[in-house]
Amino acid sequence: MFNLEEVGKKFPVSYLESMNTVIFQECVRYNGLLSVMKTTLASVLRGLVGEIVMSEELELLANSIFDNQVPAVWSKVGFLSLKPLASWINDCNERIDFLDNWIEHGTPIKFWFSGFFFPQAFLTGTLQNYARKNKFPIDIVAYNYRVLDTITHEDIHEAPKDGCYIYGLFLEGCKYDYTTHKLHDSDPKKLFQQLPLMHLDPIKDRIKPTVGIYNTPLYRVLSRTGTLSTTGHSTNFVIMLELPSADLESKWIMAGVACFLSLRF
Repeated sequence: MFNLEEVGKKFPVSYLESMNTVIFQECVRYNGLLSVMKTTLASVLRGLVGEIVMSEELELLANSIFDNQVPAVWSKVGFLSLKPLASWINDCNERIDFLDNWIEHGTPIKFWFSGFFFPQAFLTGTLQNYARKNKFPIDIVAYNYRVLDTITHEDIHEAPKDGCYIYGLFLEGCKYDYTTHKLHDSDPKKLFQQLPLMHLDPIKDRIKPTVGIYNTPLYRVLSRTGTLSTTGHSTNFVIMLELPSADLESKWIMAGVACFLSLRF
C-alpha cells in the first residue's frame, strides 16, 4: 500500500499544481482496494487451512479466484474492469507501477491515461493548471485535441508547455489511418486499434469545430453503460474526444465508433 504521509509531503497541496492533488487522491483510492485485497486474501488462506471458519463471503472469494473471476468484494472498491482475474491482476500491477514511478520520479511528462482510477479528476486538474497559470476562469477553458501520429509516447522526453500528453486509448468500430491522418474503416477481423499519442491542449474561448471531426465518446470499459456517481460524473463515460474525419459523423455513429481505456483481455 502507498504511504500517504510520504506522498502528501512529496506532493503537497499547491494552487498552481493540481497534479499533486490528483496523485494523492489516486493513492487513496488504490489503497482502499489494496487494503481489502490484503485482508481478504489472508483470511481466505486461513479459512482453507481451518484456522478460521469459512464465511459465505470468503467462500465466494475462493470460488471466484478458482474460476478466474474478479471477486465481487474487490470489484466493489476497485477500478471498473471487465477483465478476467489473471488479466485484471496484471492490469492492477501496471497501474500501481504507474503511480510508483510518479511518486519516485515526480510528475510524468506523459500520462498512461488507462492507469487512472478516476480519470475525470486528471482532466479537470490539467485545465485548472492552465487556467490558474494564466489567471483565466476555468469555465472558459476547453481542450483542443491534437493527434500526434508521427511519434509515440516513447519518443516524448519533455512535457508540453500547456496541457498533457496521454496514451493507452483503444478505438473500436474504425481505425486511425496514419497516411491520411484521419479515421478510416477498420481492417478485416480487427476489432480494436490503439489510438496514437494525443495532446490535450487547453485553450481559452475555444470555438468548437463543426466539420472535419467526429465527436468520439471515451469510456472506461467496453460495456458503454454507467450511472452518475456522487461526484456528478459517470461511472463509465469519461469525455468526448474530437478525432479528425473526412466522413460525416453519421457514418461513425452508425458504426458505433468509440474509444476505451480498457478491453476485456
